[in-house]
Amino acid sequence: MKLTGNNLKLARGSLEVAIAKAGGVTALADGLGITHSAVSQWNVCPIERALEVEKLSGVSRHDLRPDIYPREES
Repeated sequence: MKLTGNNLKLARGSLEVAIAKAGGVTALADGLGITHSAVSQWNVCPIERALEVEKLSGVSRHDLRPDIYPREES
């Protein structure tokens, strides 16, 4: 699945929220053990970082990467 349309908007917005909830770009980067410039280059959360970002920020993996972690239909 590819991030397009509403899923892309959700993923981008969720990354911004995650950064804010983690305490900013530098705080998130420190928590991930990477440079702040690496985080600043993200347009969306990288797949391999989604679970770590979820843990550090409290923002759901389903929102960070809806293409990889879709919500289950109820």
